[in-house]
Amino acid sequence: MIWLLMSVLSVPFPDSTQWIIVIACVALVIIVLDGIFVFLTKKPKIERQLPTRFAVGSEDLVRITIWNPLEKQLVLGFFDGIPNHAQAKTLPWSGKIAAKSIAKIAYPITLQKRGEVEFTQLHIRMLSPLGFWWRFYRDLKCETVKVYPNYEPVIRCSLLAMQHRENAIGLVHRARHGNSQEFHQLRDYQEGDPLTRIDWKSTARRQVLISRDFQEQRNQTLVFLLDTGRRMRVIDGDLPQFDHVLNAILLVAHVALSQGDQVAIQSFGGTNRWLPPLKGKFAMPQLLNHLYDYQTQPSPSDFTQAVESVMARQRRRAMVLLITNLRSEDGHQLVPALQVLSSKHLVMLASLREQVLEDHLKQSIDSSSKALSYLAAVRSHQERGEILSVLKAHGVLTLDTTSSQFAISLANQYKQIKAAGKI
Repeated sequence: MIWLLMSVLSVPFPDSTQWIIVIACVALVIIVLDGIFVFLTKKPKIERQLPTRFAVGSEDLVRITIWNPLEKQLVLGFFDGIPNHAQAKTLPWSGKIAAKSIAKIAYPITLQKRGEVEFTQLHIRMLSPLGFWWRFYRDLKCETVKVYPNYEPVIRCSLLAMQHRENAIGLVHRARHGNSQEFHQLRDYQEGDPLTRIDWKSTARRQVLISRDFQEQRNQTLVFLLDTGRRMRVIDGDLPQFDHVLNAILLVAHVALSQGDQVAIQSFGGTNRWLPPLKGKFAMPQLLNHLYDYQTQPSPSDFTQAVESVMARQRRRAMVLLITNLRSEDGHQLVPALQVLSSKHLVMLASLREQVLEDHLKQSIDSSSKALSYLAAVRSHQERGEILSVLKAHGVLTLDTTSSQFAISLANQYKQIKAAGKI
């Protein structure tokens, strides 16, 4: 732009050409020196602080601290080396940092993929003192972090349970039956205790009414038979169906562990991994570390092989919870496989239904394409219903719902089964 202006000026003032050349050379020297100076300028010190753990689909803050060591204001911008499938709407960042001062920037980020992910180097650009140049460079080391399933509902359930407010998230207390409870201890009679709970021998011996106290049966085993094949790769909302399933597993496992039961996991389809039964207060961290890097694969799901794995590894009677996305072609393999499994264990099939099918059933039909999608959704619903009816006839418990209701419905089903003493 400067040279263009000087060329224009040289036309009406031909005698000033030499001076214009001198001025242009001086300007060029200044611009070059400005570029050299920005590369000789001391870089600011930068630190990046990542959260100790991420939860998939949950927003967290990454904190960037920048120290300006110069005696003058620093103008710079940066873009962090965020992982793939991450959302950080406030990046790139740019701003001014006063002389000898510190800038603390916190940007929100949402990671949409579980497992180990990498934050690469920070991409930085720094403006030269006169504003003619940008200096681009990279800083910081690459860092690997773990992204866990979204366990926020589990934490919320724990807090509400401590306040006896589980119904606030949809968990329902079921009436307890006698065969679902075991003797816990003797205690003094309290007003409202049923007469059937009075221990008459202890009452006669102590000459004071004594009641028997019961608790839910404990030390039972819940085995999650988890489909990791191609059918679980369907995107439902903002997340794959498989991530909705993992969130549900964490909630149900929390409920089971809080009642003194133990939890195991057998995966099949994409991966074949076995987590032996866990129990106690340290079970949830172990469960999270086991599940966080589970990934689905574009592979078929072999229900027969999955059942054989559970039968070989879980000898003691347990509740086996098969979680999948039911398909019309599954009947010929799924029904006989679950018949074998139910000969030894209490079996429940929990199927995650696509929300898009529900939307097709509810839409108004005003075109041929919508009519076709409606009929396809009706047919799919009928075929799933037929398989579920056959399974119910063979004594297999079933649940078929969408991702928005899956976790709570599954937890309520488990609590109902416990209350009925079926395990």
